[in-house]
Amino acid sequence: MAAATWRGRTAAALALASVALATTPGTALADPSPAQARAKLVKLNEQADQLVEKYNRATETYKTAKKKYDVLKAELAGKDARADALRRDLVTVAVNDYKFGPFGTWAPMAAPSDPGAMLGTMASLDEMARARAAKVRAYEATIEELRDRHDRAETVLAQAESARAKVRAEQAKVDKMVTEQTKLMRRLGVFRTGNPDSPGIQYTGPASGNAREALEFAFAQVGKPYRYGGTGPGSFDCSGLVQAAWRSAGVSLPRTTYDQWSWGAGRRVPLDKAEPGDLLFSRGLGHMGMYAGNGKMVHAPQTGDVVKIVDLDDYWRTRLLGAVRP
Repeated sequence: MAAATWRGRTAAALALASVALATTPGTALADPSPAQARAKLVKLNEQADQLVEKYNRATETYKTAKKKYDVLKAELAGKDARADALRRDLVTVAVNDYKFGPFGTWAPMAAPSDPGAMLGTMASLDEMARARAAKVRAYEATIEELRDRHDRAETVLAQAESARAKVRAEQAKVDKMVTEQTKLMRRLGVFRTGNPDSPGIQYTGPASGNAREALEFAFAQVGKPYRYGGTGPGSFDCSGLVQAAWRSAGVSLPRTTYDQWSWGAGRRVPLDKAEPGDLLFSRGLGHMGMYAGNGKMVHAPQTGDVVKIVDLDDYWRTRLLGAVRP
């Protein structure tokens, strides 16, 4: 009986030890399998695409608001200078009035010897009065405009500060996601740091005109690291690469994937009619690339990867939403 009891306790102890090992962080049993890690990475990449585009849009909103504020601030400086000049003129008039009385002296009017001269003096005084009134009105109008512009500038600055706070919030989310992506990719042995000075490769496809120029630029970036918010020259994110490529060809595109898709509302083409240089957008608008011809796409994928050329296989074709021709 004692032996049976001992064997029962030993078995229970071993079972508890097994559970403890399985639930202890850092043990082999707690780590996901490579297949599970890859599946998780795919999901993380899709989530990161959306977060990065939110970050980019928040950044663009802040830049726009800050630029508007800077313009208003510069205009205010000019209006301040004009108000100061008008103020100095009015002070000079007030000082002269204090010293000599209004309009200098009334002596010529007190004992006029020449009626014509008296009328001329009255006309001059009337003109001086009108000029003084005009200066007062100009000063008052300038001050009123200054108040309005100050109020507008304060509103725009508040909008910029709000946008900057949103940028910081989105950046914190993306940074957390990037840390997780990097950890998984290093574990799987697929993390690539890239080379900011990569010479890229030569484009030899069928594109012509400015589409060829855009693709030549994009291919010259192959091997450079992906970095969210990157617009070059040493790193890019997906929309930053496309924007820079088409800018090199003389075409100005908006910054973010969402805005590029909206910009191309009247330029969309069916995916099966895509031509080299066309912009390719993923469903959800979290990612994009450029069609390179011959069933290939050049793009900046995600954290831990580099600008590269990929085949538009079944995986990509099911992810794509549509194409835009700049």
